[in-house]
Amino acid sequence: MKGAATATQQLLLHLPDELVRRLKRTVPARQRSKFIQDLLQQALPPDGVGDRDPLYLAALEVEKDEALAAETGGWELVLGDSGATPADGGRSE
Repeated sequence: MKGAATATQQLLLHLPDELVRRLKRTVPARQRSKFIQDLLQQALPPDGVGDRDPLYLAALEVEKDEALAAETGGWELVLGDSGATPADGGRSE
């Protein structure tokens, strides 16, 4: 069904002044709700993923682990655009 309206709610938020100034400077007035909606959809777990889901909780812990993040950050250099895979030790032919 084209153009079907989605039910919406208005939400009052209290944000730091500097953050609001940055938002207003960066995002045009008529696009702010969509901008915040997109941020929330990216940041929040999908419906049905609760605080008790072990896989979701493990993923959150991995994201917080700075040592792991530093280690995996190097993987991008190895796996970059060269087509190399972990199985070949990062060598491209």
